[in-house]
Amino acid sequence: MSKDPIERAGLSPRFWERKPMRKLNKREWEALCDGCGKCCLNKLEDEDSGEVALTCVACRLLDDESCRCTQYEIRHQFVPECIVMTPDNIDEHAYWLPQTCAYRLLWEGKPLYDWHPLLSGTPNSVHAVGVSVQGRTVSEFETPEDEWEEYIIEEPI
Repeated sequence: MSKDPIERAGLSPRFWERKPMRKLNKREWEALCDGCGKCCLNKLEDEDSGEVALTCVACRLLDDESCRCTQYEIRHQFVPECIVMTPDNIDEHAYWLPQTCAYRLLWEGKPLYDWHPLLSGTPNSVHAVGVSVQGRTVSEFETPEDEWEEYIIEEPI
């Protein structure tokens, strides 16, 4: 009998349900990413209310087709302000993460959606259900920052 994709990746089935976030190893932590690309969209935060609005203006390193960072391992050389989400800083950053993000969901004590690749067994499920930003972004180089309000999108997409 063949193993499911999670076991083939060296991960325990449903590890996120049995381990607290702070106990996840690097491989488990990275596996939580659903590949939607929404965390790589520029956001606007209201200084008074703290409300965060998601735009479809993508970071210069986001590949609009794969919804992955084109320079993930060395992204800070190009985008020094890019935040590395970790179990140690999730409390500071969960509020701006997309509503469908596994990191935010687990931080809030909620389950993953059925389309999450860890449950569906395929990385394309996030695109198939239309939750990713695949084909929906505009370039931050071609979109002046003072126009970003015109590109606010509703969540979840």
